[in-house]
Amino acid sequence: MTHRFQTRLDQAHARGDYAALLELIPYANLIGIECTREGDELLFRLPANKDNIGNPILPALHGGVIAGFMELSAALHLLVSTGAPSLPKIIDFSLDYLRAGQFRDTYATCQVWRQGRRVANVSVTAWQSTAAEPIATARAHFKIEEPCAP
Repeated sequence: MTHRFQTRLDQAHARGDYAALLELIPYANLIGIECTREGDELLFRLPANKDNIGNPILPALHGGVIAGFMELSAALHLLVSTGAPSLPKIIDFSLDYLRAGQFRDTYATCQVWRQGRRVANVSVTAWQSTAAEPIATARAHFKIEEPCAP
């Protein structure tokens, strides 16, 4: 699996297209995560999908889908930014729900604070209308492997 991640990561960087990398993660495919690069920043998108609704009366996204989207966004951001040879392993994830996730596209951006050689801290912000009005924020800690030597 490690070699496949590295190969697809190299291809994603070269093409600026992360779809092939996301295909290696079944849950990312299930909920429909997309990733694009805007300048130096990665933007993650969770397209509106009826299968991701938790409360059909509102309708609102399932909280677990929001959490999974944010956790995977953080892991992928870390994978891309560090060049790790495989998807980082989650140590801890803390999420604050700020408002309901409505039935529409949801976006997330991440910021990495790296501590030491094996542990990284990532913050995630998810929003729908505007980044100034987040629906959730999270902090994640990951165990990472050293990048492969060339």
